Formats: sequence, C-alpha cells, structure tokens
Amino acid sequence: MAVENLFKDEATEEKGERARMASFIGAMAIADLVKTTLGPKGMDKILQSTGRGHSVTVTNDGATILKSLHIDNPAAKVLVDISKVQDDEVGDGTTSVVVLAGELLREAEKLVNSKIHPMTIISGYRMAAECARNALLEKVVDNKLDADKFKSDLMKIAMTTLSSKILSQDKEHFAKLAVDAVMRLKGSTNLESIQIIKKPGGSLKDSFLDEGFILDKKIGVGQPKRIENAKILVANTAMDTDKVKIYGARVRVDSMAKVAEIEGAEKEKMREKVQKIINHGINCFVNRQLIYNFPEELFADAGVLAIEHADFDGIERLALVTGGDIASTFDNPESVKLGQCKLIEEIMIGEDRLIHFSGVEMGQACTIVLRGASPHMLDEAERSLHDALCVLSQTVIDSRVLLGGGWPEMVMAKAVDELARRTPGKRSHAIEAFSRALVAIPTIIADNAGLDSAELVAQLRAEHHNEGTNAGIDVISGSVGDMAERGICEAFKVKHAVLLSATEAAEMILRVDEIITCAPRRREDRM
Repeated sequence: MAVENLFKDEATEEKGERARMASFIGAMAIADLVKTTLGPKGMDKILQSTGRGHSVTVTNDGATILKSLHIDNPAAKVLVDISKVQDDEVGDGTTSVVVLAGELLREAEKLVNSKIHPMTIISGYRMAAECARNALLEKVVDNKLDADKFKSDLMKIAMTTLSSKILSQDKEHFAKLAVDAVMRLKGSTNLESIQIIKKPGGSLKDSFLDEGFILDKKIGVGQPKRIENAKILVANTAMDTDKVKIYGARVRVDSMAKVAEIEGAEKEKMREKVQKIINHGINCFVNRQLIYNFPEELFADAGVLAIEHADFDGIERLALVTGGDIASTFDNPESVKLGQCKLIEEIMIGEDRLIHFSGVEMGQACTIVLRGASPHMLDEAERSLHDALCVLSQTVIDSRVLLGGGWPEMVMAKAVDELARRTPGKRSHAIEAFSRALVAIPTIIADNAGLDSAELVAQLRAEHHNEGTNAGIDVISGSVGDMAERGICEAFKVKHAVLLSATEAAEMILRVDEIITCAPRRREDRM
C-alpha cells in the first residue's frame, strides 16, 4: 500500500534525477556568478544591501561576494562554504575553488546523462585528484634555505595575488609593504599584530608601512603630547561616575547643601579611583570607555596621558603589542601587568591626528596605513592586502612555490590525461572529465581578458607536451608566455587547497539523490 504523504504539512521532497539536477544547476549558477572575477582582468561586482543605509560594497573577492548572498539552493550553499574555508585557511583562491567545483559538476552532469553511475564518477575523480596532486608535488620549487631567493619568491607571490585585485596598478609598492610586514612576524601566522588603518584622501600610492602601533584617537586637552619610556595601563572601566548610577533610583534632599554633599562624595570617590590608577606607576592610561572632564583633569595634573573611548579592537591589539593586560579593577597594582613602549607621540596623517606607539614590546607589530580616494576603494584595498598577507604568512611556513598563469592546471591536466589512457573501464571517462575541468581555469582567465581562449589553450596544451616547459597565459601581452621570466608565482598551499576542496565539494554534491525541504516550525496560538 502506497503512503500518501509521509511528511508533515508543507515539507517537500525531490528524488533521484530531479534532486541531482537541482543540485547541479544551483552549484553551476554560483560558479558562473563569480567566474567573471577570475584572473588579472577579472571584473568587479557591486553588492548593495537592502538594509538600513543601503551600504554598497565593490569587490572581486569570491569569498566576499558569496558571503553576502542569501541563497536558497542547498548545493550552492556547499560552494559558498568551501569558499569561506578557503578564505580562512589560505586567504586566496576563493574564486578558483568555486569555479573548479562548478566545472567538475558541469562535467559530471554530462557523464550522469551518459548513464555513468555517480559512484563511478566519484571514484574516477578521486584517482584524478591524487594524480594531479602528485604532478604538482614533482614540480614545486622550495627556496627556503636561500634567504634572497625566498624573499624574491614572496615578492612574486604577493604581486601575482595583488594583480587580480584593485591594487594591481601599484602592485610592486603593495607587494613590498606586505612582504615587509610578514617578514617582521618571523614565521608566525598571527596577523593580529599587523594593523591596517584606512584614511580617505591622497592616492593608493601614498599608503605606507609604519613600525609600531597607531591608535586612531586624539590626545586630550592639556595632556602631555609626547612620552618617552611609557608605562601603559590598558583598562576597560567606567570613568564617568559623577552621577548616581542605579537605574530608577531617586535621591530626596531637603536642601541644596545636601545635593552639594552628594556631588562632593561622588567626586571624592572618583578622585580615589584615579589615585589608585596613578599608583600603578604609569604615565599613560588607555580606557575602553569614556573619561569625563574631572578625572581627565586629575590625570593631566599628574602628568599622565589619558586616552578615552579606544574601540575594543584597538585596546585588545594595544594590550597584545605592548605586552600588557586589560584591567578593570585597580586595588592590587602588583598583580596588573603594564604595557611598555619607548615613545608615544601624536602624528598627522592627512588631516587627522593619531597617536603613535613606537618601540613596542612585541617587535613584530606594525601598522599599514592605506590612503585612497573613497571608503569603498579603501575597503577593497584592505581586502586585497589581507589576502596577500594571509598567503604570504602561509608561504613562510610552507615555502613550496609553483608558477602561475594557468601553468599548474595544464601540468595537472596533462598528468590526469595520461592516467585516463591507462585506466580501464568507465572510470577513465570521469578522469578525462576531471582533466577538462582543470583546463577550464586557464580558459576562463583568457575569456575574462577578452582573448581567444580556444586558440591560447590549444597553444598552451601543445607547449606542455615539451618536457620542463614554463608556459602559461600572459594576459597582459595576450599570448602564451614563460611564467618564470614574467615572475608569475603562486603558493603551493593555495593550489593544493583549491584542488582538494573543489574535488570534495563536487563529490559531496554528486552523492545527493534526494532533497527534503522541511517546513518552518509554526508558533502555536496560545489563545
């Protein structure tokens, strides 16, 4: 006996072919959406929020675009997630990973239509991915032991990463900033100690790297503008207790003298708190919250520089780089660790005054100040620079490097093609399909640059039949060129992550044969 309806109201299910088609179509649509942003000539997208303020983001970063989308299709969500993971893991290759997964599914759809079982396709894809990985491992270059060559590798990787972003016009300048900042980290991947400050005005070329830490605040009136050998207390405490702070409290008095007494008591309480803070032996006090006029006056009289309302991100970073703790009680001065730096002074950037901490405890701390024509441009410049910093900090740990410009994809495709010829049975079709998906990446890079992709990819394939070739697509001259001469390099870790994540995502979506959409839970009427 057939069951009429298994699910509760409004839940729907799609089975077999329909479910698979829905998954393929959703995933390919997402890949097509970000496809045009791939490569040095990729275009940007404008993302406009419908919320209050209608904020606008202009970007060509795959992860940023996909993060901002509200997607209904479950398979498309898988691709959005792999792009997020790629961003968190290595910082770059967020578009490549989605495009490659989309191409693998596009090829898989043709195979499924030819009556090849999804499990056979998955098995073939796994063999092909392993073969492609081994082909890359044979070709990697590692210059970790030669400091000059390694630095030049880092510069090339930074310039290649930035050449597909808004900073491509000044990529040498920014690549140098990024490499200098990452070299200061001495092998750490903690990018917290590299602070990026955005100041509209000037041009992107005016951006610079500053050693030390810059806090986006002004120094108060009547306070010392310069302090040497600073001892800094970083705090998160209320410095505005010149009023009764109990919600809904009322104080009844029968004369003005009593009001004056209450005010006097509150002032005395504040004076005691300030004295406790000064007793720590500090000459700089940075607070997360406001500091009212009276305590500010007391600090100024004691020659202590008081900085108020430093945002939470600011004080956390300041505590990290100066080596101090964030305090909120001040009864035991000996248990509080103070931050230290050699010099605190006020500096000007454009029209704004900022506070500069130099000679901080954490030697690797530095600040990159970005200048640019508009906030949108600065936001995109920050995202681009963050990608470069992530890739470089990962490369410092895993120093294996590959050439770029579609060269790795062609190397992998050639190895996978050879594997397909040696493999009997239906799996060979899946392995061939994997090779075609890999070749799609240089094809899209050429298409986005307005070049004849069919001609270029055919030339590229012919070049790669010669052993030891460095041929890749040079979109600037519009021809096949030597990637080693052009200095186009990519980190092995990025390519490796793209290959494995895209294969696993495609495999996951291929396994689907039913999609069940549950109805939202309804609130019961409690009447």
